[in-house]
Amino acid sequence: MIIVDKPYVSDFLIETLLNNSIPVLDTANARELLPVKGIQFINPKEAIKKFTRFPDTPLFTISENSIGLIENLFGFTQFPDRIDAVKNKFRFRKLTAVLHPDFFFREVSLDNLDTLDLSELPQPFIIKPVTGFFSLGVYKVTDPANWPEVINKIKKEVEVVKNTYPPEVLNTRKFIIEECIYGDEYTTDTWFDNDGKPVILGMMKHVFASAEDMSDRLYLTSAKVIRENYDRFYDFFEKTGKLLDLKNFLIHAEVRVDGTGNILPIEINPLRFGGWCTSAELTHYAFGFNPYLAVENRQKPDWENILKTNDENIYSIIILNNNTGFDAHKIKSFDYNKLLSHLENPLELRRVDAHQFHIYGFVYAKTRPENFRELEYLLKSDLREFVEV
Repeated sequence: MIIVDKPYVSDFLIETLLNNSIPVLDTANARELLPVKGIQFINPKEAIKKFTRFPDTPLFTISENSIGLIENLFGFTQFPDRIDAVKNKFRFRKLTAVLHPDFFFREVSLDNLDTLDLSELPQPFIIKPVTGFFSLGVYKVTDPANWPEVINKIKKEVEVVKNTYPPEVLNTRKFIIEECIYGDEYTTDTWFDNDGKPVILGMMKHVFASAEDMSDRLYLTSAKVIRENYDRFYDFFEKTGKLLDLKNFLIHAEVRVDGTGNILPIEINPLRFGGWCTSAELTHYAFGFNPYLAVENRQKPDWENILKTNDENIYSIIILNNNTGFDAHKIKSFDYNKLLSHLENPLELRRVDAHQFHIYGFVYAKTRPENFRELEYLLKSDLREFVEV
């Protein structure tokens, strides 16, 4: 069963639902986002009965906006506690501390940021909402002298986004402070089967413009990315899943891999693929299978054969976050065609209302490795050349 919720549902997912009769929880938002004809809606009372009789029914969503609904309808299942165990960054750190006993983390409220004693913290450190989404409210503090400026930025950002996402998705009243995690960053979509065994459904490398960059601009995957990381990621998720008792559960994980191959988690997001229908569909573009169906039908991708036949191109998602320096409401237009002209093989463009969501859209692209410079250009761009104010 899938729960469809705002802010976005893709044409690919709609086609998947129509062609495979996947049950969709009947909600007002689902009916607003989906074509009513052809969708197999299941009303909440029937869904409750289904999970009462068959508690191992696969359940996933495309948006963490659904977390509150899941907790209200399916409070008698294992879902609410496991959602909180992975979504609450402070609780997650405590539950998995045995894997990283020397890792520093501390919880602090927004109201207490001004009185925090920085001498008690590692330098540098990361601060982010205990419950977060995208990179909203995430900052790296490298110099204590900059702390007042960081606090000011956090409070301004909190004010801007406070009504954009529900508190189950983004709660900016409590923050977690952690030591910096170094290394290459990756995200994965992983399904834990009924025995708690991880099934890796997709993997992306998160590329940054600089050491100070914390944005979500560029994610990419390729056969090379999967080959180099599959075994160690499987081992990591097997250990983590046991600590959290994850069974019949989908996660979108963000981790870093250091120079010795050790994996440290950044955050785990429950019951979904990458937000805005992104990562599952990048996997489809790159590797030719449908991760939504893999969860619904409990299928395990045959990565060995997939990688044998796959090409060596880079498949990427470019997130057009507003780093222009202009207030989104002062920007009159965004020249998407000009931006696409910088790419040799754009696969899909998704436009987004920046006034409401603070991003301009998503671009999927296919790039030859020798032409990586085109991705690097957009990674480092402030996007000013594409906007009119």
